[in-house]
Amino acid sequence: MKRKSTLPSIVQATSDYEAWVRTFIDLDDKDLKFKHQQMQTSSFAFMRATFYRFMQRWPEVKHKHQPIPHVPAIGDIHIENFGTWIDKEGRLVWGVNDFDEACTLPYTIDLVRLAVSAQLAAGEEKLALSLKGICRAILKGYTQGLVSKGQPFVLEEQHGWLRHLVSDKRDPIAFWTKLSQLPVLKDPKPRNVNVLLKRSLPAGAQLIFAHRVAGLGDLGHARVLARTSWQGGFMAREAKALAPSAAAWAAGQHDPQSHTLTVLHGAVRSPDPTFNVRDGFILRRLAPDAQRVELVDLPKKRDEQKLLQAMGFEIANIHLGRSEVTEEILEDLKHHNAKWLAAATSTHTKGTQQDWHDWKHHSESTSA
Repeated sequence: MKRKSTLPSIVQATSDYEAWVRTFIDLDDKDLKFKHQQMQTSSFAFMRATFYRFMQRWPEVKHKHQPIPHVPAIGDIHIENFGTWIDKEGRLVWGVNDFDEACTLPYTIDLVRLAVSAQLAAGEEKLALSLKGICRAILKGYTQGLVSKGQPFVLEEQHGWLRHLVSDKRDPIAFWTKLSQLPVLKDPKPRNVNVLLKRSLPAGAQLIFAHRVAGLGDLGHARVLARTSWQGGFMAREAKALAPSAAAWAAGQHDPQSHTLTVLHGAVRSPDPTFNVRDGFILRRLAPDAQRVELVDLPKKRDEQKLLQAMGFEIANIHLGRSEVTEEILEDLKHHNAKWLAAATSTHTKGTQQDWHDWKHHSESTSA
């Protein structure tokens, strides 16, 4: 007999989680409503928006070996949480783009969540990989990353195939045209965001503040963009309100703190020198070569196995922030192998799809 789930409904979980977030930061109700609408559009979009539910469901996954090594984890990882930036040497770098939900977690969580996102994307014909192929590629890259002690993806003389994938559609005219059309904010709130953004751009620059809607997991958090024309070209910085990881909410932690900078500073990475956390905001540069890469941005002709393998390797780059447990992880991978990853991915995928259908049904019934 199948045991009945003791989890609250997805509607209740969403309400509880958002109430918890409001104890740390203000939420934009208009953007939050838009997020709820986007959650109806596909199971993949729903998954991107609901890391909090993923962490609630994590205990449903069966583990063959305990205890599981804990690492500085990304948390809200998925196949569209990768992007590019420019390092301090002016080189194009590719890697994980968003660390809002960074936290110390079992290493397996990042692997399963990435695989779930890939399987959901494949179900919507955004990827052409089987579950078996997805899991093998992720674990191959992840293991290679751990064994080699990691290496950042600097897209210069190496990784030409990846540079071709992510940079072909970086049209500066289209990018800056889109940013110039954002709704202007005459008095950005909270007030300290003005000061933060001004300090991040050249003194004397005439700034235009704007509201940008982006992402899904953090949609609803205050997000203010400042752009300017400086010495013959455009520049932009963004400030986004940062709350503690949803993993802390799911675990019922008291007085949780953000781990974003801690995880980033320990990673094997050639970082974005403009990325910082100040006064409760993430600050970063936005530009054609500094933004998230989504599946729609990629050429139709691509080596998806190689791409998933690179994503697995990049997860290892982050987890190596606690390199003393690398040997433990490699030993544990004998138990949590590709077969286990496929089973865990299937469990979470089914749960995500059920929650998505429940969310759609509730949304449709309340709007009727």
